[in-house]
Amino acid sequence: MSKIPKRLRAATTAAAAAALVVAPLTFVATGAQAAEAHVDNPYAGATQYVNPTWSAAVEGAATRVSDPALAAKMRAIKSMPTAVWMDRISAINGNADGNGLKFHLDNAVAQKKAGTPLVFNLVIYDLPGRDCFALASNGELPATDAGLARYKTEYIDPIAALLADPKYQDIRVAATIEPDSLPNLITNIAEPTCATAAPYYREGVKYALDKLHAIPNVYNYIDAAHSGWLGWDSNAGPAAKLFADVAKTTKAGFASIDGFVTNTANSTPLEEPFLTDPTKQVGSGQVRSSKYYEWNPDFDEIDWTAHLHRLLVAEGFPATTGMLIDTSRNGWGGAARPTAASTSTTLDTYVDQSRIDKRTHRGAWCNPLGAGIGERPKATPSGYAASHLDAFVWIKPPGESDGASSEIANDQGKRFDRMCDPTFNSPKLAGALTGATPNAPLAGQWFEEQFVTLVKNAYPVIEGNGTVDPTDTVAPTVPSGVTAGAVTNTSVALSWTASTDAVGVAGYDVYQGTTRVGTSATTSFTVTGLTANTAYSFTVRAKDAAGNVSSPSTAVSARTTNDTTVPPLDTTAPTAPSGLVAGTVTQNSAAISWTASTDAVGVTGYEIFNGTTSVGTSTTTSFTATGLTAATAYSFTVKAKDAAGNVSASSTALSVTTKPADTVPTGGCSVTYSANSWNSGFTASVKVKNTGTTPLANWKLTFSFANGQTVQQGWSATWSQSGTAVTATGASWNSTLAPGQSVDIGFNGNHSGTNNAPTGFAVNGAACTNG
Repeated sequence: MSKIPKRLRAATTAAAAAALVVAPLTFVATGAQAAEAHVDNPYAGATQYVNPTWSAAVEGAATRVSDPALAAKMRAIKSMPTAVWMDRISAINGNADGNGLKFHLDNAVAQKKAGTPLVFNLVIYDLPGRDCFALASNGELPATDAGLARYKTEYIDPIAALLADPKYQDIRVAATIEPDSLPNLITNIAEPTCATAAPYYREGVKYALDKLHAIPNVYNYIDAAHSGWLGWDSNAGPAAKLFADVAKTTKAGFASIDGFVTNTANSTPLEEPFLTDPTKQVGSGQVRSSKYYEWNPDFDEIDWTAHLHRLLVAEGFPATTGMLIDTSRNGWGGAARPTAASTSTTLDTYVDQSRIDKRTHRGAWCNPLGAGIGERPKATPSGYAASHLDAFVWIKPPGESDGASSEIANDQGKRFDRMCDPTFNSPKLAGALTGATPNAPLAGQWFEEQFVTLVKNAYPVIEGNGTVDPTDTVAPTVPSGVTAGAVTNTSVALSWTASTDAVGVAGYDVYQGTTRVGTSATTSFTVTGLTANTAYSFTVRAKDAAGNVSSPSTAVSARTTNDTTVPPLDTTAPTAPSGLVAGTVTQNSAAISWTASTDAVGVTGYEIFNGTTSVGTSTTTSFTATGLTAATAYSFTVKAKDAAGNVSASSTALSVTTKPADTVPTGGCSVTYSANSWNSGFTASVKVKNTGTTPLANWKLTFSFANGQTVQQGWSATWSQSGTAVTATGASWNSTLAPGQSVDIGFNGNHSGTNNAPTGFAVNGAACTNG
């Protein structure tokens, strides 16, 4: 039985807007403009970006429905935060489907409240060969070397340059990295399109992680499918290993990934409330053995995130790795939602009557009928400790199509997938109808019919405005325990005990006398812009999504300070940096690191010198000097500085010599290749010899396979493969071969059928003879 259930779709959204041109930007962090420290959970204590384009689409839908109560429910969620999708290169500057990234980032800056972090949810989604197993969201870039080059230079690089603009450094950017990509390499690698795309998925994801992790306020979350796709042990274990393998190829290793996001654009439930024990015996077998679950023990996303987190930690990820769940359309409410477990003693009947997930099959991913909006976006949701949740998020904006229900011409590379056709009995779903909503437009476009269904079937139920929808007229409880904390000449920090409400508190308004001075999504707020030595009175009111507002809290009084003293000048410089060591050294770059300096008021940054020439600054204890000359000695020192401008003495100098330039073997080279094959595997031994008369520096061997073989694991060299082309680069200890000297290297590989020897052996671009 298939274990491939899927998935996803979306672009930026409905309304057209003028294109915005984004010029490449260079970001140099300095002490004066340093971003906040990278935190464990970016969502904790933060608000999230509300996409005005999506909000406008929701408002438009509300004006078109004839049911006032339904319109009120739509308006009640139009200010919910949703992700911004970069689904093609043109989306960066803006295209006919929506505004560009700069537009949204500028709006995020405008939405951010002083003293409260803001998370900007961004989806990175344009890999070469995108969506290799389905068709509805195929992309613009082919799975070729040229496609990968465009992905890097025309897609990731401009996005990274824009995010690195210092004016956005106070925005926490949570990037969902390439939905559907790596999970496809677990379950669908036998598909020729996925096998072709595999190396480009790995390299593309690695490149995105490296570029985005280098920006301090960006948080990377890798897409991890959903429980109905990877929940089986035979999928889950390999998935965690693949995630770890990709992480290890990045410059920062596991640190380049802040967490994982599941259920992206999928409708798999958060919890199955009446199916909590997969081993429960009903009639002929355990619940997990039913036709619907096919022995998959993870029935919902709470199960899957907990399962995946355990496996990730076992593979080397830190225990602090966070999880996100897309709850934008997995509520499964409405009249069809069960209210209790079935009483049937027939296994499949028991499961079908007990499950809230009403899809025909867990693999039905395209605009599923009956789905509803799920939990509202929420940071650190309680009660799910084993899942290590950073937040519930709406990555897929509700109302955006997964794919067209029939063929629609487009210039985006998207194709018609029969999984979006409601009349299709899909073999991928054991012959069941897809259960897709009819009349669906192209993936990513506004699909109002589906949006209406999602709102009607929402669970928890969406509460509309109390004047229109009488279902919620009860205001939250009054905030209590309001206290004044830190007080300065111009500010007062307030905190209070959370209010309660039947459908949840949406936020708080803070008043100075009768004037509202701010709002907060948390139970704290700092009032600023006050006058020194002045008494103030503050109250707080709670509000819910229906617009009900509580009575004011008991007032708390506070007087600002009148501190006119001037602190003594700081004339003490930080301690000199110590322990300089060299990291990766190439022909034109050298990475160095050092032990942090100390200072009474804190170190704000470091300046790096080559001799007496400054080569750059850093706010961390590492730096990579670039633009160097091959085979040249350099002497690096580092000085620390503090906020008062004091500069430390120089560190002890660190001498570094760059690698020599590549040389072509004068007089020739030879390569001897042999392979020992078995079933679909083989071990290859390769001898590279310098048959010339001069030393061969930084040798790099290239060759091509003739029968689709793949390198799996190599030794004594750094191995890589792109399509049929293979490259082996000498290690630090064997990168130079003297005249007549040889080196033995090798690898394990896979093949299918014929396993002919590769051809086109060359070293540093010069053809070699067969040894």
